[in-house]
Amino acid sequence: METFMQLVSLVGAVIILVTYAARAFKYIPSNGTLDLVFNFIGGAMLCWVAVTTGQLGFILLEGAWAFISLIGLLRSSRSA
Repeated sequence: METFMQLVSLVGAVIILVTYAARAFKYIPSNGTLDLVFNFIGGAMLCWVAVTTGQLGFILLEGAWAFISLIGLLRSSRSA
């Protein structure tokens, strides 16, 4: 199970980092749909790993990351 958790956390981190790089190099717009979707997915994956391993600081960080991304997605879907 530990190997699976490591894989999930690595994939979640890669998703967030690749999204950040794509935004920084202007491949995708900041706060665009792709940015928010990938940040939500990566944050949710990392939050899930943090919850299952009892990492309170990371639960807060990644939970907030995913929640903020989700709110952004909901707002952008309403205005579209």
